[in-house]
Amino acid sequence: MRLLALALAVLALAAAASAQQPQHPKPAPKAAPQPAKPPAPKSPFAPPTFKITIATEGGYPPFNYLDRKGLPAGFEMDIAQESCMRMKAECEFVAVKWDDLVPGLLEKKFDIVMSSLEVNSERRRRLGMSRRYYLSPGAFIAAKGQPFDGPPALLRNRKIGVQKDSTHADWVDKSFRRSAQIKRYATVKDALAALEKDEVDAVFGDKVQLWLWAQKPEGKCCEIMGQDIKDTQTLGVGVSAGIRREDIKLRDAFNKALGEMISDGTYKQLNAKYFPFPLN
Repeated sequence: MRLLALALAVLALAAAASAQQPQHPKPAPKAAPQPAKPPAPKSPFAPPTFKITIATEGGYPPFNYLDRKGLPAGFEMDIAQESCMRMKAECEFVAVKWDDLVPGLLEKKFDIVMSSLEVNSERRRRLGMSRRYYLSPGAFIAAKGQPFDGPPALLRNRKIGVQKDSTHADWVDKSFRRSAQIKRYATVKDALAALEKDEVDAVFGDKVQLWLWAQKPEGKCCEIMGQDIKDTQTLGVGVSAGIRREDIKLRDAFNKALGEMISDGTYKQLNAKYFPFPLN
């Protein structure tokens, strides 16, 4: 019996020792090697080479205005964005009061002004104006169905309305002083109201402005008539971007971008987005 008890004790000790041995889990199977990730595609656009700020008034639709988010938009801003892409420039757009545009440019608060700046001797003296990027010609508007949809000479002996003390009044004086009755009004709006009441036969003014009025309910009576008038000596040479005179490289880059847009048809597409007639 004593031998049997001793044997049982030895077996119990052996079992306890075996239970205390660390258990080694089976090694996890090795994961299959993952294929290397392909490199990210290279952007087709070159990084911007410089940064500029473009200012506009944002109060002259459809050329420049503020969209629903309060950001500058319109025909001029579309031209600006396309120019920035072609110049490889990172551009910021800001809205500035009209009277602060040229002073702010000269004080280097921004780099380009695109806000329908008519080219004149004073601006040429103070600024480095770009090449022209739009020209709204002079035009006549009259009641639909009138017989003088042709050369301006057909308006001889007619009553022509025009805004007084304007370049358009200067052209009418030069062309019709002795052959038509010229009626002068304080504003274009007043002249158009007279046309609506049949007090004049036609109104002469800025083509875009007249066309925009014709799209309104009060302007449904009338339509643009005759030929575009492009008299640079009287009506001016058009609208350009204002750039500081010393920023010659920026002006050259902008002019190059604009020339490319005109040559490849991009400008024509932007023009057609806003107007049914060309502005350059």
